[in-house]
Amino acid sequence: MRTLFLMVLVSAAAWAQEAAPQTAAERFNALPEAEKQALREKLKAFKALPPEERERLKANLERFKALPKEDQERVRENLKHFLKLSPEERQDLRRRHAAFKQLPPEERREMRQRLRQYLKENPEARERMRENMKRWRSLSEEQRQQLRERARERRQR
Repeated sequence: MRTLFLMVLVSAAAWAQEAAPQTAAERFNALPEAEKQALREKLKAFKALPPEERERLKANLERFKALPKEDQERVRENLKHFLKLSPEERQDLRRRHAAFKQLPPEERREMRQRLRQYLKENPEARERMRENMKRWRSLSEEQRQQLRERARERRQR
């Protein structure tokens, strides 16, 4: 469901940035029929959510809109990459995120700060990380799975 919301969020943000017609109705009517139908289905799924979940998602959308344009673009790029992941990779990422969220707030803040500082002070490490991500994306699912298994074995030692 979060993926659905993120897709709607990115669609809405991109849609809102277009300089085309002014009103929501005009923008909607200007869309190809396939996109209109996709939006209708997403709206139907959204309305089927419990009220508290809809409110949480609306609040997230407001937070997104309040972000600087560069941060909004970063969120869009992250979503694109997330959607390209296999279901197993997404699940693994969700598990890791849940574990991270279980940490005390101070520890989470400290971890974020250390990573930011490290990447800021080490442009070569930041570049290596980017290159590694590029390589990872170019691997087949089988190659990725082999690397995951090796990483699990190393962590268990």
